[in-house]
Amino acid sequence: MHVWGTIMKTQQKILLIVDCLVNLLLGLFLLFFPLGVIDYLGLPETNTYFYPVILGAVIFGIGLALLLEVIGHERKIRGLGLGGAIAINIVGSLVLMCWLLFASLTMPLRGWIILWVVALLVFTIGIVEYLTKSWIQ
Repeated sequence: MHVWGTIMKTQQKILLIVDCLVNLLLGLFLLFFPLGVIDYLGLPETNTYFYPVILGAVIFGIGLALLLEVIGHERKIRGLGLGGAIAINIVGSLVLMCWLLFASLTMPLRGWIILWVVALLVFTIGIVEYLTKSWIQ
C-alpha cells in the first residue's frame, strides 16, 4: 500500500507541475504582452486590453496557487489542489469550446487553431487529473 501511495503522490506532483507551468506561461503572456499575444496568435481583436490583462493575472494566480501546492506541501502550505484545478480546467476549456463552436468570432485560421489547441490541451489536462483519482484524499 505504501508503494501505491508513493506512486499516487508522484503522479499528483507531476500533474500539478504540468498544470502549473501551462497556467504560469499563458498567464504571463496575457498579463505582460496582451497586444502582442493577441496579434501574434490571431485572436479576436478587442478595443481594450483590460480583459486580456485581467485574465492573464487570474490564470497566473492559478499557476502560482498550483506552484504553492507543489513546493509548500512539506511545509504544510496549501495552494490550489488537483480538485480545484480539475474544476477550473474543465469548465474553462468547455466555455472556450462553446465560444469557438457557437459565437461568431472574427479571426484568422491561426487564431482558431491556437484556441482549439489551448481548449483541448486544458480539457485533456483536466480529464487526466480527474482519471488519476489522485485528487481524492
